[in-house]
Amino acid sequence: MKQQLTLSELNESIKDALLEAFPGSVWVVAEVSELKHNRSGHCYLELVEKQGNTIVARSRATIWSYTYRMLKPYFETTTGQAFTQGIKILVQATVEYHPAYGLSLNIKDIDPTYTVGDMALQRKEIINRLQAEGVFEMNKELDLPLVPQKIAVISSATAAGYQDFMNQLEDNEYGFKFYTHLFEAYMQGAETVPSIINALDRVFAYEDFFDAVAIIRGGGATADLSSFDDYDLAINITQFPIPVITGIGHEKDDTIIDLVAHTRLKTPTAVAGFFINGIERFYERLIQVETEISTRTREILETQHDKLARIAEGIKYSVSDFINERQAKLSRRGNELQQNISQFSYKKHSELNKVRHGLNASMAVWGVETKNNIGRKQRLLKRVVSEAILKENITLNHQQDVLLGSVKRKLMKEHDRIVMNKNSVRLLDPENVLKRGFTVTLKEGKIIKSSKNVKTGEELETRFADGTIKSKIIQNK
Repeated sequence: MKQQLTLSELNESIKDALLEAFPGSVWVVAEVSELKHNRSGHCYLELVEKQGNTIVARSRATIWSYTYRMLKPYFETTTGQAFTQGIKILVQATVEYHPAYGLSLNIKDIDPTYTVGDMALQRKEIINRLQAEGVFEMNKELDLPLVPQKIAVISSATAAGYQDFMNQLEDNEYGFKFYTHLFEAYMQGAETVPSIINALDRVFAYEDFFDAVAIIRGGGATADLSSFDDYDLAINITQFPIPVITGIGHEKDDTIIDLVAHTRLKTPTAVAGFFINGIERFYERLIQVETEISTRTREILETQHDKLARIAEGIKYSVSDFINERQAKLSRRGNELQQNISQFSYKKHSELNKVRHGLNASMAVWGVETKNNIGRKQRLLKRVVSEAILKENITLNHQQDVLLGSVKRKLMKEHDRIVMNKNSVRLLDPENVLKRGFTVTLKEGKIIKSSKNVKTGEELETRFADGTIKSKIIQNK
């Protein structure tokens, strides 16, 4: 054997040795780290083998155009996965060594079932890992606002699904208004995962502003969905502080980000319908509350009116009974007084007759004087009786006036209370409050009750009776 070899001689020896060691094709398991194809249709790959994150083997590979035209659609149709970098494959290849270009593999065939199994295994491992880390349900546990109106949208601006979403949201039959902002991202291809994560980072800067995040894309090939089965993307969504709603546009299977999102819907249109239906339910509840308040108010007014009518009727009968009772009592006293006067007069008349008959003969003058005294006493007694009757009448009239005054004050008090209740209901009507010049100031849909709850630079919404304005805090004293 020659002691010295030229490089070409060495490479030719290596080529012969490899041809002798691998005379036919072999099946090789590897991961595609790079993939390029040129105008002629040839596909050039870099295959690697990893242990953890360390590459322990690397080799170039080629699929000539006539083979690539058959293998690529066969692989993607069978696996539902794009033939791209980042996937593990089982290929049949011949080992070739060119003295000028070095070692390479010429791929002749591919077994898509291996990749399907590997993808399923990777998907299961990602799900198990998320569950073991205790983050799988974290985004689902967030509270979605009762009326989500400020929505961060992650999608491609040119995607048909995004246009469908916006049309559905803006042209809803109820006229509900939504604020949306598009955070653009790639929705297919190798840049999908980093661009969506970058969009989430941009949304995070406005965490306190947005009510929900919608990740949407239109329908497409199943092969385009592999990016949504990524661990890094899933872990970002699980721990995102805003509820994430997905509408990936694929009916058959759920991607991993569908599984970890707060709410999964099939299409972008369905996501828009989800937000519209949420406000519709809240609006219907407001109408129901308004109806309940009106009904309850009418019931209270009717109850109070009936109560007042019953009180007035009761007072009427009480006054009538009181007057009748007083009149009967006065009649009894008058009769008793009349009887007493009659008895007294008869008694005095008898005594007078006795005195007159006893003294008539001898005391004519005294009799006249006595007669005069009796006349005076009769007049005095008549006056006493008249005064007693008048006093009783005055007492009765006074008691009657007191009772009527009490009744009138009671009726007036009840009338004033009803009017006050009615005015209170009218004054507390939110529309009347606004019409009187008052306003309602809100931050993020919540009423501001103290200047301590706002900071410089924050946006506020002020509602008037005839519309709303938005303002920004310049200074807070």
